[in-house]
Amino acid sequence: MTKRILVTGSNGLLGQKLVALLRQQPGVELIASSRGANKLADLYPDLRFVPLDVTDRAQVQQVLRAEHPTHLIHTAAMTNVDECELNREPCWLQNVTAVEHLVEACEQLGIHLTHVSTDFVFSGAAGPLAEEATPGPVNFYGESKLAAEKAVRASSGRWAIVRTVLVYGIAHEYGRTNIVLWVRDSLRAGKQINVVNDQFRTPTLAEDLAQGCWLVVKHEATGVYHISSSELLTPYQMALQVADYFQLDKSLIVKVDASTFSQPAKRPLRTGFIITKAQRELGYAPHTFQEGIALLARQTAQ
Repeated sequence: MTKRILVTGSNGLLGQKLVALLRQQPGVELIASSRGANKLADLYPDLRFVPLDVTDRAQVQQVLRAEHPTHLIHTAAMTNVDECELNREPCWLQNVTAVEHLVEACEQLGIHLTHVSTDFVFSGAAGPLAEEATPGPVNFYGESKLAAEKAVRASSGRWAIVRTVLVYGIAHEYGRTNIVLWVRDSLRAGKQINVVNDQFRTPTLAEDLAQGCWLVVKHEATGVYHISSSELLTPYQMALQVADYFQLDKSLIVKVDASTFSQPAKRPLRTGFIITKAQRELGYAPHTFQEGIALLARQTAQ
């Protein structure tokens, strides 16, 4: 049976990786959507794109009724943690209200909803974490994402929640940097960098997260899945791996703890995921961080 998949946030990092992946799948009809103009038009002239502001309930209803997807993968969100802390109303609108609109429409129209969430729904007191671990966010971004999860769980329709951790990757016309390029470019410029060694994560290659979302749709899976790598690393350990790969000066990397930085939003100290459920039920097989660095190096052709 053909799967007609609508992706929200197709201009973002994950959205772009999903478009690239889903275009190659047999039996998939893809609809990309985003609030802004289609950034991928020059890459994929044949890509079906519909403008969609997920915070607009009427527009959500209209687009989903017109496009009649069988599946929706919701990647659009406000993800800048400090921005969410400082601008709570827009954060709630984009991360919670929008999800409520999508849940309502998907429920009415019988659309399978895959919602992307985060390790920041957890407190950071312990990790790595399985899907059943008790949430307890320490910042407003985490609170908004937990509220969105609750909205999804309350649906009587078919749904899956895909939680992920510290996503890194490269995308077309995508302004944000990531830990790999930041470390590489800083060290190449001879800059000393402070990198925390008391926060633990299982960093996620964007391509792996896209693969995890696709496997959920492919298997018609429901429930919660943790999608990340299986390596629990600190940003400092990640930075050392980047320096080793590109043969750069590791003495420029200064080990610090999180208290060195004054950020508006508190970060959970120890998260990271146990991914055995996704491996067992979906056949999910992520890259190692070393393999992720190599992939980004090839993508930037440097």
